[in-house]
Amino acid sequence: MSLTPPDFDFICTFVRTQAGIVIEPGKEYLVESRLQPLARREGCASIEELLKKLRSGRAPDLHQKVVDAMTTNETTFFRDVEPFEMLRKSVLPELIEKNRQRRSLRIWYAACSTGQEPYSVSMLIREHFPELVSWKLEQIATDISPSVLARAREGRYGQVEINRGLPANYLIKYFTKLGNEWQLQAAVREMVRFDELNLMRPWPHITDMDVVMIRNVMIYFDVDAKKQILSRVRRTLRPGGFLFLGGAETTLNLDDGFVRQQFDRSGCYRSRQEAAA
Repeated sequence: MSLTPPDFDFICTFVRTQAGIVIEPGKEYLVESRLQPLARREGCASIEELLKKLRSGRAPDLHQKVVDAMTTNETTFFRDVEPFEMLRKSVLPELIEKNRQRRSLRIWYAACSTGQEPYSVSMLIREHFPELVSWKLEQIATDISPSVLARAREGRYGQVEINRGLPANYLIKYFTKLGNEWQLQAAVREMVRFDELNLMRPWPHITDMDVVMIRNVMIYFDVDAKKQILSRVRRTLRPGGFLFLGGAETTLNLDDGFVRQQFDRSGCYRSRQEAAA
């Protein structure tokens, strides 16, 4: 049975209210493809029955499960390449010199999905900046989905995931074959802390960050949500900190407190005041 217009409108409003995610008109097929498996797992004969259960409020844990199902979890190792080159050649060397006396560095990865992005940076650090391993290096990776966070903590990936962006020398050096999967070494996994966090709710422990990676996330939010997130990110960054967005994302017309810093074919953002200084 196809999703009815009232049910589609309900789920769009629900997901937007709960997580800030915008589902565009005409995406009924997407909602159906993601909620049908959940309906089966919940013992519902149809999506309509699942949504009736959701509306009833008798299954409070269903709220999170629906948001989880509707969240896009697209990620790869070293996604887009250039931002990682910018980290290696410019950003991390600058932050190391700046923070050398206090020997601490804090990085936040928002909407980290199954962990490929924070693990990519962790391997990059071990390869090119091994001194940071002895620093107070805090890497916090967050996502709204408990299921993807569980996978991220395990650091286990199938062959298709490994083939998407991971250099062969990193696979040999940092991964162990386990049946049909590969698991990242414990030493690298332990460099990252994974926490559940909804970007539309308070961020109690996200403070004093040197780098914020919130890439390919805001494309799913409306303008008001983007403005709110960027304003909060700006207050989260330490003086001189760096913000990384996705290639299709910008602060332009959303938050004039940021200015873009270009690097080869990529770029990141800093507070306008710091960039001027």
